[in-house]
Amino acid sequence: MSNRTINIGLCGFGVVGQGVYEHLNSKRQALRELLCVDMFVTRIAVRDLSKKRDVEIDESSVSNDPIAVATDPSIDIVCELMGGTEIAREVTTAALKAGKIVVTANKALLCDHGRELFSIVREFGGHLLFEASVAGGIPVIKAIREGLVINDFSSIYGILNGTCNYILTRMANEGLSYQEILVEAKKLGYAEADESLDVDGIDAAHKAVVLAYLAHGKWVDFKNVRLMGIKDVSQEDIRFAKDNGYAVKLIAVVNKERERKALHVSVLPTLVEKTSSLGSVDGVYNAVSVHGDVVGETVYIGPGAGRHATASAVISDVVDAAKLLIFRGPEGRFPIIDLAPKNGGCIEVSRPSEIQSRFYIRLVVMDQPGVMAEIASIFASHQVSLASVTQKEVPEKAERASLIITTHSTTEEAIQRAVVDLGCLATLEEEPFCMPIGTIS
Repeated sequence: MSNRTINIGLCGFGVVGQGVYEHLNSKRQALRELLCVDMFVTRIAVRDLSKKRDVEIDESSVSNDPIAVATDPSIDIVCELMGGTEIAREVTTAALKAGKIVVTANKALLCDHGRELFSIVREFGGHLLFEASVAGGIPVIKAIREGLVINDFSSIYGILNGTCNYILTRMANEGLSYQEILVEAKKLGYAEADESLDVDGIDAAHKAVVLAYLAHGKWVDFKNVRLMGIKDVSQEDIRFAKDNGYAVKLIAVVNKERERKALHVSVLPTLVEKTSSLGSVDGVYNAVSVHGDVVGETVYIGPGAGRHATASAVISDVVDAAKLLIFRGPEGRFPIIDLAPKNGGCIEVSRPSEIQSRFYIRLVVMDQPGVMAEIASIFASHQVSLASVTQKEVPEKAERASLIITTHSTTEEAIQRAVVDLGCLATLEEEPFCMPIGTIS
């Protein structure tokens, strides 16, 4: 087969965009030998034309008009690496309507507009690839949609945000507070200036929605994701975890109950056994545990973000895009490949009354007679059975006690109602903190 040329347009040229450019250039010979094509980045759209870049580029290829790049007839593959959702949606829509292949690393875009974008793909004959949108350098999307295609997935558990995992790991290893480590994480570049997208769990929730679609064909509305970040995790929670063989991790869950075809998606700080597949994954690493009915459990661990890890995943999709271009059908359209199962429309979202777990609750209360009886009465009124209660004095607060409570298995609805009632106690000194106790293998 003689060599042909494939032209690539980059919309967005930040950390990831520059990584993609750098590695496409350095690996051009290897890609030529693999695919018998020459791939060139011929157009780049940037937000700020005056900004200095880490890589040398031909300035004549650079503009500040991403729509022009997306719709340029000479561009074969459009890489949307801009972030955000508004302009990214316009660019992706324009490229797909022009029948192009779009590669994106934008999980927020997919979470908010995935259903719409895939309908455009079906109508106009383009393609949308998104390996880099979840877990960076870990090829978990490719594993689910290709390597494990025959499997029905009962559960997917993931550590999907390296910033949160880094903070929780240092809290466990060094005994520092969340706030102390966050300041250092920003200095080291592990956390953004506005850290809320990471530490509030939003980034991980976007990724969980994408995984739910890939595994089950269901676009779960973001408001139906049970979501809590790590801001309220304390050293007391960390100490309890260490003393009892657990680790505190921000865990994304995508669970499907096979009998009822109901899907549960959540992102919550969770007590997981230290010896489990995710319990020992520390630092900025991501990890995903996938349970299939044929293969059993498979686990994927690696860097979840950063210039090189994400660029690796983007280029994986660029290579797949090149293959689609080479084998495009005679009518000029790409093969229609539905990446997700067909049964997503009949899957419901689980209600809190249907989700079972054990739970951990931390309370700070006034240390006086009758308080424990009042707390026990609240749990009993919601049919929540207590497994253990530990009481300690709060050294810096006179006449205050810290209560650590664990429950037997109960419903999420019951524990939520119990925590609301606990929050109304006159003897309560701080907001209750609650997290599930995971059962990851």
